[in-house]
Amino acid sequence: MTGLSTVLIVVGLFLAGGVYSFQKQQMPKSVVVLLAIGSAMCLAAGVLRIQGIWE
Repeated sequence: MTGLSTVLIVVGLFLAGGVYSFQKQQMPKSVVVLLAIGSAMCLAAGVLRIQGIWE
């Protein structure tokens, strides 16, 4: 596992926690959706780098 993969996964999990928190605080849906998309992109990129598909 490379350092960048670790950072991407950690950031993705951090953003996922933000999605949960913002949803509980009744934040605007657009903010929650943007955080969810960012989280999914970071997690996917981290996993793809671990698998060696995306370098």
